[in-house]
Amino acid sequence: MTEAGTSRRRLLRAACRAGGAAVLAGCSRSSQPVRRLRFATGPQGGPYNAFGRALAAAVAESAGRLRIAPVSTAASVDNLRRLDDGSAELALAMADSAQDAVRGRPPFSHPAAVTALARIYVNYTHLVVPADSPVRTVQDLAGRPVAVGAPGSGAQVVASRLLQAAGLTGRRSVRERQLGLAESVTSLRAGTVGALIWSGGVPTRALSALAGELPLRFLPLDGQVSDLRERYGPVYTAVTLPAGAYGLKEPMGTIGVGNYLMVRADVPEAAAREVLHVVFDQWRVLLREVTAGARLEPRFAISTGEVPLHPGAVAYYRSVYG
Repeated sequence: MTEAGTSRRRLLRAACRAGGAAVLAGCSRSSQPVRRLRFATGPQGGPYNAFGRALAAAVAESAGRLRIAPVSTAASVDNLRRLDDGSAELALAMADSAQDAVRGRPPFSHPAAVTALARIYVNYTHLVVPADSPVRTVQDLAGRPVAVGAPGSGAQVVASRLLQAAGLTGRRSVRERQLGLAESVTSLRAGTVGALIWSGGVPTRALSALAGELPLRFLPLDGQVSDLRERYGPVYTAVTLPAGAYGLKEPMGTIGVGNYLMVRADVPEAAAREVLHVVFDQWRVLLREVTAGARLEPRFAISTGEVPLHPGAVAYYRSVYG
């Protein structure tokens, strides 16, 4: 090292020792390593992936020492498994899948060491058929090919439970096609499936685009909510697709499922609090790409049911909201 370089290092150390509390704080921050969190999101082009990329950008623009790396996945079930095995630190997951993970109920083989940071927004279950289809109710799907979501996705979990609750088992089973949203839309357009089931924000862009190309009918599902709640608990709620969405002339009842921002239990409290600080500061930007008209409020965010809040989340909500 040159004499000039040695002198600069000595001056910096001296400044940190002699500059008072403010300088000490600044030197401490600059010496802290950047903490990187891998964020299990969802398929490329999907709403989870859009949220993950938006959160990573917002965190990078903040003044903290945290960085987030979004990872494309199959979504909820896949994400929860990645949290449990340590290949991700953050994830998005639907409430029903998160509850299954905490309980160690299939498709999970054991209770997963996962916690929640916040309930972010609600997914709406869409059951979509071509407008000229003879299918008028969910029961009319018996024996028909139906796109039910990609393997490892929360949409597939909801679709499977919906079909069971509707009595579409045994001889009345549908012919399930395990397809992601993009493939489901392509297949419905081509006529290789008679219906698609999707769980996501409103409007879902891919479905809005399809409705502009092909006359569609959205079927009501609110009649299945009570059966689902009886079987699986209050993770399922009655919600309404608003008039105007996808060209709907009237509101339509369907099934709602919350989406949780999840985190490994061993992520440090400071990192969890920093993530939440950015989420609450930038929620309008984060939700813009995934659902319309949603708000993120503390009383909503802490409602994670059987999924425990991370200690850093508890500390955040207490410090900010009392």
